[in-house]
Amino acid sequence: MKSLRHIFLFCLIFFNKAPLASEIDNSYQKQSLLAVLFKRTSAEYKANTYQVYASAKKNIDKALEDRSWTALVNQNKNYEDLPPAIILDIDETVLDNSEHQVRSIKNGTNYPIGWKEWVSEESAPALPGVKEFLTYAKAKGIKIFYVTNRTHDLEEYTRNNVKALGLPLDNDVDVLLMKNEKGWTSDKTSRRDLIKKDYRVIQIFGDQLDDFIPLEDTASSVNSRKELIDQYADMWGEKWYMLINPMYGEWEETLYEHCWSCFPEESDRVKQRLKALEY
Repeated sequence: MKSLRHIFLFCLIFFNKAPLASEIDNSYQKQSLLAVLFKRTSAEYKANTYQVYASAKKNIDKALEDRSWTALVNQNKNYEDLPPAIILDIDETVLDNSEHQVRSIKNGTNYPIGWKEWVSEESAPALPGVKEFLTYAKAKGIKIFYVTNRTHDLEEYTRNNVKALGLPLDNDVDVLLMKNEKGWTSDKTSRRDLIKKDYRVIQIFGDQLDDFIPLEDTASSVNSRKELIDQYADMWGEKWYMLINPMYGEWEETLYEHCWSCFPEESDRVKQRLKALEY
């Protein structure tokens, strides 16, 4: 009972007059409460993020020296003499949007409500370790590309946010590749293919499996997605780097068979989540 009282007091302090979880009408936001708290408050999350970028930094020199090194499974032939590049997702990979999630919980709303307003504030902080890593990569002459599924109408806000944090953002070529720009869809494959024409991609960073692998492969079952991790076991921690995102993502969509509308009632979604405990 004592530990429960401590948790109750902590939530009261953290949300500063926000409604208690039991008083939030939006059931989805009730569900996301602990995930957002983990992202916002845990020392473990911060340590993990530092660890990812520190590990990646140690591999940069090795990747530059080894001309056969590529982070793309379908890199063009004769790529060895192309200039090096790194590809990063933005949300929960470079920028921390947990404040938007907090507001959604307090207001009882779901994405996309409030998302554009949040992005337009241009105030998302950088994840721990990312600035030090990108500064080092830039000093080594590596081109930094941001491949994001933020929509094209949010590009100016995103650009301003990245610049305000002092993160590399070149102007000689388009290094900020947005969803809906030039007809690009949520699948990032075409944007990675565009980059590989002129660059040897040495590292990729993201918080979703489709930041690395075509969406047609990742939009599958729980077990199939796990098998993809095994299939590319030699890439993780060397050429591919996954940032943990417990707040949202395709991992949850997979629980509902990639069909949110198939489970319109919260009771149905709860059944699916309980069913998933068997994996």
